[in-house]
Amino acid sequence: MSSPSKLYEESGKLKLSVRPGKQLEKLSKEALEDPDKFWAEQARNLVWFEEWDKVLDWNPPFAKWFAGGKLNASVNCLDRHINTDTKNKAAIIWEAENGETRTLTYLQLYYQVNKFANVLKDLGVKKGDRVTIYLPMVPELPIAMLACARIGAIHSVVFSGFSAQALTDRANDAQSKVIITADGGMRKGRLVELKKVVDESTGSVPSVEHVIVLRRAGNKVEMGPKDLWWHELMENAKAYCPPEPVESTHPLYILYTSGTTGKPKGVMHGTGGYLTHLYSTAKWVFDFSKQDVFFCTADIGWVTGHSYIVYAPLMHGVTEIMYEGAPDFPKPDRYWAIVEKHGATILYTTPTALRMYMKYGDSIPNSFDLSSLRLLGTVGEPINPEVWMWYFKTIGKENCPIIDTWWQTETGGIMLSMCTCIETIPMKPGSATFPVPGVDAAVVDEEGKPVAPGTKGYIVVRKPWPGMLLTLWGDDEKYKQVYWSRFAGTYYPGDYALVDHDGYLWLLGRADDVLKVAGHRLGTMELESAFVSHKAIAEAAVASKPDATKGESIIAFLVPKEGFEKSEQLRKEVVAHIRSTLGPIATPDDVYFVSKLPKTRSGKIMRRLLKSIASGGQIGDITTLEDGAAIDEVKQAYEDLKKAVRP
Repeated sequence: MSSPSKLYEESGKLKLSVRPGKQLEKLSKEALEDPDKFWAEQARNLVWFEEWDKVLDWNPPFAKWFAGGKLNASVNCLDRHINTDTKNKAAIIWEAENGETRTLTYLQLYYQVNKFANVLKDLGVKKGDRVTIYLPMVPELPIAMLACARIGAIHSVVFSGFSAQALTDRANDAQSKVIITADGGMRKGRLVELKKVVDESTGSVPSVEHVIVLRRAGNKVEMGPKDLWWHELMENAKAYCPPEPVESTHPLYILYTSGTTGKPKGVMHGTGGYLTHLYSTAKWVFDFSKQDVFFCTADIGWVTGHSYIVYAPLMHGVTEIMYEGAPDFPKPDRYWAIVEKHGATILYTTPTALRMYMKYGDSIPNSFDLSSLRLLGTVGEPINPEVWMWYFKTIGKENCPIIDTWWQTETGGIMLSMCTCIETIPMKPGSATFPVPGVDAAVVDEEGKPVAPGTKGYIVVRKPWPGMLLTLWGDDEKYKQVYWSRFAGTYYPGDYALVDHDGYLWLLGRADDVLKVAGHRLGTMELESAFVSHKAIAEAAVASKPDATKGESIIAFLVPKEGFEKSEQLRKEVVAHIRSTLGPIATPDDVYFVSKLPKTRSGKIMRRLLKSIASGGQIGDITTLEDGAAIDEVKQAYEDLKKAVRP
């Protein structure tokens, strides 16, 4: 891996030779030496009906956290605030693409959740029943989730960009009793007909007894015998629903995540352990205060939205912003406009979104007042050092610490990050810094032995932690095989990482997202970081195609920054830059310039599409694709380059 030390030196506020701070070191040591005592102290931040008998019942790889304890997630998010001053402050500030806004106080949210919980009970939903939620990013989405939690039902949110088949597969696997949807949602000014998608799927989901439809877009929909309007059900619902005390190990939700092969996996999270992990990490990492206005740009259809839009901020009583829309519609300024309009103090977003904004230069964010921000965060993928520096300088004006968080759907909450509440340590652009207290992470080799500093290996977690998944829904064996078989007794997330000489952790991308060129293994993250370190490149996606000599050859799809023209000269410059940065082995065979990359609506680049196009294979399922025009442009760029005659 090439050292990004030159980037560190660009800012006088960033030091190179550093060690973890004494406070973090002390707390982390205490947590690992006596985890039962440590996590019991953290769990007491929650509201419990009955305290636990045992902090951890560990039957590897199955963990029961706070066994014997009883609590309710809805109570911890809402009821705990109702007899305090927090009840009248904004819980959710919602904004649509067109600027329409809506605000719910904690008291208003509490009443809406109670009423909808009674709606579900009246429809026969009981503790342990599964409810599939297929809604756009509107306040009724967290209302539905918290209502399920209030009565002990298990919610399964399906991202509203998924197709009818994807919805069918997930609802069938969970054997859902109810589906909650809307007539439609809005995305980039277009109507997304969600009810129509549900209609296509419900005939294939025999377990569904009712479909609840929220009137959101106002488009005409067909209402069948199972269909019920949200607003009509809420009219006569009682204003209070007694919360169901559930076991700490009771499943709170199932969230389906794609694997490298086969059908999506139903990741199942419990209640007590999960909420303890979220409450603690949110405090340590974001240092939440009651004055904060927290803007997490994730979609609730993904785990970041579950953990750090719905559960963690509400437990802490902060105000959060929910945005229904794309970051670049109607103009590429939505995040900055929202920060200014609502006075956001914390922005938690993705490197993909930042790279997109970088492409448009500094003038757009500089035209907004971003002075309310005190903390910047990233999530979802490793952040390129160049992007980190842009975020730090252009958005934070060199006044905001950056927390680069690493975690997964399966981990439930943040695992690696700077913990600003404990102490602010020197930052390294692109590093996730250190494990949060209580998380025993390490980087190991093929044999499971810790690697030397500066050596690439596999990141693992050696001890259980409260936010960990209970299992995979209906498939304990797959849970053991996928996460615990690679290194005996150790959780394997499937990511490459290294530890530098100061002990800082660096994530290097998926271990299964690797190219093997002439016997050399090259990570896509490493390659893409090298491409975007060129002054002319805003975004990069790397894939491969078969090569008779090298096994695989590298292909790169690049988005130039504003002011740089696509040209043969630029291609030569970029190739030369890669050769000098990573070495001749990383030289791409083909470079394609495009104005956009094919991405999912959650912002992840669909590299398999790029590989399929370059290899002449089948495109396959594109139901999660944000913009179909991106595929057409990639195809055209590929055809144009094939025809080009190079010297």
